[in-house]
Amino acid sequence: MHAPASPSPIDPDLLLLAYRGGVFPMADAREDPEIFWVEPRRRAILPLDQFHCSRSLARTLRRGRFQITCNQAFAQVMQACAGPRRDAQDTWISRRIESSYRQLHARGQAHSIECWQDGALVGGLYGVGFDRVFCGESMFSGVPDASKVALAWLVAALRRAGTQLLDCQFITDHLASLGAVEISQAEYLVLLRAAQSPTVGEAAGLGAGAGAGEGEAAAAGLALPAGFAALLGDAAGAGLSSSPGNFIAQSLTQTS
Repeated sequence: MHAPASPSPIDPDLLLLAYRGGVFPMADAREDPEIFWVEPRRRAILPLDQFHCSRSLARTLRRGRFQITCNQAFAQVMQACAGPRRDAQDTWISRRIESSYRQLHARGQAHSIECWQDGALVGGLYGVGFDRVFCGESMFSGVPDASKVALAWLVAALRRAGTQLLDCQFITDHLASLGAVEISQAEYLVLLRAAQSPTVGEAAGLGAGAGAGEGEAAAAGLALPAGFAALLGDAAGAGLSSSPGNFIAQSLTQTS
C-alpha cells in the first residue's frame, strides 16, 4: 500500500490575499491536513509607538545577552513555534501550514527574527509582511526573555521601516504586558486598509519615517529585513556596532 500523499501547501497568492482581507489560516493539530480560515471578532494589535520596554527588558537588551538575526533560520523558528507547549497539548501550526509559510518566506513575504545564545537558537518569532503591515504569527522562548528581546527588535525594525500596523491576532496577558491592545475586527479592517493604501506624496509601502528606497522594499514585503539592516547601520553609526541592543533599548525607551 502507498502512504497517503501529503496535502499540498496553501497557494501563496491565496494566503497573501487572505491576510490582505484580515483572514488567516489555522489547523487543529500538527498532523491535521485540513485548515480553517479565521476572522476573529476581536483582534490584538501592538501599536508601534506604545511598545512597553520595561526596565528589566531594556537592561537585557543593553547587556547583549543574545545575538539577534533576521531571516537566518526561518524554518527552525517555525518548527520551534510548532513544538510542544506547557499550556497546550497540540499546535495549530500543522505541517501543511508550515510548508505554506516556508513558500511565502521563499518569496520574500514571510520573515523571522532569531535570538541566539552561544550558537544555539533560543527564541524567535515569524510573521507575514506586506505594504506597511506585519502580521505576527507565533513566537517561542527557550530561555527567559528570548521572545521579548526578539519582539523588541521586531518593533524597532518595523518602526525604522515605516510600518503602520503590527497585527498580533489574539490578545494574551504576555502581549498585553508589552503594549498590545484588543480592538474589534471592524476597527482592525480600517487600520489594515489604511496601511495598504499609498499615502500622499509617497509610493505604496513607504510609511512616515522610512528612508529612501525603503518604500519599494515595503511594497515587496521586505520592510522588516530593510528596517533590520537599517537598525544595524544606525547602531554602527552611533558607535554601538558591538552592542546594537543598547541602541535598540534607547530607541524603544524614548517613546515607550
